[in-house]
Amino acid sequence: MEPGLSGLSGWAADVVDALGELGLGLLVVLENVFPPIPSEPVLALAGVLASQGALSLTLVLLASTLGSAGGALVLYGLGARVGRDRVLRLFDRLPLVDRADYQRADDWFVQHGTAAVLIGRFIPVVRSLVSVPAGVSRLPLGRFVVLTMLGSGLWNGGFVMIGYLAGESVDLGVLSRGLDLAVYAVAGLCVVVGAFRWRRNRRRRASAAPGA
Repeated sequence: MEPGLSGLSGWAADVVDALGELGLGLLVVLENVFPPIPSEPVLALAGVLASQGALSLTLVLLASTLGSAGGALVLYGLGARVGRDRVLRLFDRLPLVDRADYQRADDWFVQHGTAAVLIGRFIPVVRSLVSVPAGVSRLPLGRFVVLTMLGSGLWNGGFVMIGYLAGESVDLGVLSRGLDLAVYAVAGLCVVVGAFRWRRNRRRRASAAPGA
């Protein structure tokens, strides 16, 4: 782990230290499969480490793009395999995302068609979930992968380059604490929203049950 790094950013740096750019790719896969987890702080950190010679900038950009594509393919496969009705039932049971999140991504896909896969990569939550309606509609796999990698490359590359251009001027200790605070804030918000949604969905299922 790089000196000065602690908490979640330190853990992310440990993963990258152990697995190199492959570790960064795996972290980005997780962010895509579990949408509330933010990868942007990790991408910026990877850019800083690349500027300091700990990582290859080219491989960081490649790994982050392939990681996004890999996570998107998991969700695409889910949509293609189970279909829209079962996807909706699944989202009703998840704590951090729900039917409304999926519906937003589905509406975006219906409205923009194939372009939604590309443009959606720049919109939080939709960025990941748009892969599901793409799978449900059986968007040609090759087209899906190309659009996902293009959008992901631009989005991820922007955050990597912010860190890279900041380079030596960044105090890793200050960056670490800032990233940790940001991630903890997002995690706390997700817990609150997840608890609210879980309670709302539980009430909805109870009211829909026979004899309710």
